[in-house]
Amino acid sequence: MRDWMERQQSWIYLIFILAGLAVGLSQPDTTSWLEAILWPLLGGLLYATFTQVPLTRIGQGLKDWRFLAALLLGNFVVIPLVLGGMMTFIPLPPVVQAGVLLVLLVPCTDWCISFTHLGKGDAGRAIAATPVLLLVQLLALPVYLWLFLGVEWFQTVLSSHLLGAFAGLIITPLALAWVTERLAERHLNARRWVHGLGMLPVPLLALVVFVIAASQVTTVAGLSGVLLQVLLIFVVYLIFAAFLGKTLGRLFQLPTRSARTLTFSFGTRNSFVVLPIALTLPEAWQAAVVVIVFQSLVELFGMVVYLRWMGKLIPELSHT
Repeated sequence: MRDWMERQQSWIYLIFILAGLAVGLSQPDTTSWLEAILWPLLGGLLYATFTQVPLTRIGQGLKDWRFLAALLLGNFVVIPLVLGGMMTFIPLPPVVQAGVLLVLLVPCTDWCISFTHLGKGDAGRAIAATPVLLLVQLLALPVYLWLFLGVEWFQTVLSSHLLGAFAGLIITPLALAWVTERLAERHLNARRWVHGLGMLPVPLLALVVFVIAASQVTTVAGLSGVLLQVLLIFVVYLIFAAFLGKTLGRLFQLPTRSARTLTFSFGTRNSFVVLPIALTLPEAWQAAVVVIVFQSLVELFGMVVYLRWMGKLIPELSHT
């Protein structure tokens, strides 16, 4: 069942987004109670997702230094530099620019592994590297936002509400996931619990995007023209990420499966981690939430294309 949901997640999220938009348009009075369940849903989603990241095995992700160096260089140096240059030349409203940067600056730590496996990459290396990616991005994201959006924007959004959401919806689930994984190493029931939690990320994220679509339907209508513009940005980003993975794979002389893993890491972004941050922004900046959800949908369909393209982009005989 889990494998089926992960293969079909693009369509699952699309259906739930369309259903949310329909509910928001036809029954706008229901959105208030839907918003009330959003934060518990996000907390559960992040906890369930973090338990699938091997947080207690960070050392394993440090062993293959060439792969890790390429992974960190691409995700935290090359991609931010390219995004910074892109935002300089593309005229976007500040709120939309904030959404684009929030979602594209941080690498994915969940469905990247699933697509790496389906795309015949090295899922083992992807799993081992996820704790490193998660910890580095939590430290790097505030620095990136300060650099790219400026001190004034950073001071505007840096509120007690944001800090509370970061502590409650990111740090707390992360700590609970680490404790859960420690228990799973010693107790069979805890291992079963972790396995069961692995069934939850897709349905929980589907519910999250349903609630966001229902509550933000008026914002979506107002952004229809802008979304076409960011669609082009997200598609160009996916193409760039694919060739970046191929280029760094060759530069660091990585095996084929490792190079493919790089590509899936560069192509997938961590929308579920930045959602809580975007949801705490002032009301005038709430359009960033729509941009983030929209990117995740574009990305998922992009991964379907990646799966078909990967064999030609990085063929088996490129490195053995």
